[in-house]
Amino acid sequence: MEKWMSLGSLAVAVIFILVFIVDLVIGMPFSNGTPGYDSPFMLVDIGGIVGSGMLGYLSWNAFRETR
Repeated sequence: MEKWMSLGSLAVAVIFILVFIVDLVIGMPFSNGTPGYDSPFMLVDIGGIVGSGMLGYLSWNAFRETR
């Protein structure tokens, strides 16, 4: 895998982590304004954070191998 592909996937992972954290904390853009534990999308947000973290780790590991 080339360096630009691993850096691109790392950037996507960071953007998605930020979006899911913002949605979990303030309830926008996905949870329709219901933040925190009352949100029906809390489990989706946590799964998105975990998945984005895994993508970030895998892309960082691939970037280190291409150096």
